[in-house]
Amino acid sequence: MTILRVDGLSKRYPAFCLRDVSFSIEEGRVMGLIGRNGAGKTTTIKSILRLVRPDGGTVQFLGKPLDLDASALRREAGYVSGDLCYYPRKRLSQLTAVTKSFYPSWDDKKYEVLLHRFSLDETKRVCELSAGMKVKYQLACALSHGAKLLILDEPTSGLDPVSRDDLLDLLRTLCEKDGVSILFSTHITTDLDACADDVTYLQNGAVAASCPLSEFTAPWKKLTGPEASLTPELRKTLRGLRAHCGKFEGLFPSALACPSGCREEAADLQSVMVFLEREVEER
Repeated sequence: MTILRVDGLSKRYPAFCLRDVSFSIEEGRVMGLIGRNGAGKTTTIKSILRLVRPDGGTVQFLGKPLDLDASALRREAGYVSGDLCYYPRKRLSQLTAVTKSFYPSWDDKKYEVLLHRFSLDETKRVCELSAGMKVKYQLACALSHGAKLLILDEPTSGLDPVSRDDLLDLLRTLCEKDGVSILFSTHITTDLDACADDVTYLQNGAVAASCPLSEFTAPWKKLTGPEASLTPELRKTLRGLRAHCGKFEGLFPSALACPSGCREEAADLQSVMVFLEREVEER
């Protein structure tokens, strides 16, 4: 079942243009949204949520068009951000009392279960919570009103490695056991290597790729070697070539044999993105 479908989304600003962005998210899957700063990730999310009015394109949620009214999406989706600000002196119980009033489907019993699951204490003030606990509180609120889609905007950016790993395990559990779908925008691509099923890669406001994560990385391997081994044919084959200090590195088609004198290794999401961005910079 398709939870979210974005078709031809566009938004023009004086210094930036989001152009024909299209992708879809299936039930129970994590879609990673990646790209450099300024590539259009935040504009895409704001356009989906109708926090800004797109100039073109359509968004369908649960098979129904949103038009310019995103109330259905806001009722049945949850937004979680790593830098979302709350009143620091407010207790969680006070924030929850306000939050639940916006959602007719709020489930108090489910909320209590999630508080226990995330080890959250409602009597604590926001200023007493770690960055990881703030993110878990946002998740608890989102899931307590039955969110079928989570939109995550850099949720792990302020977390320590242990908290990040804990959160990523939680996200996989939500997808696999509860059927929740996730749109995960992040610069920490290793997080997506750990939990994403699919990836949408934005370059300069347009979709450069939208596919399963394995299809994005499988065609490539990272090739390194001495600069002296860079033949003209090899230069033409490599993507994002960078040569320095007598050595070179670049993306090399995984279907080809490793050239003599070079070393190859599997390309992860970060290395593919970095080399492809280098190629854009050199154009």
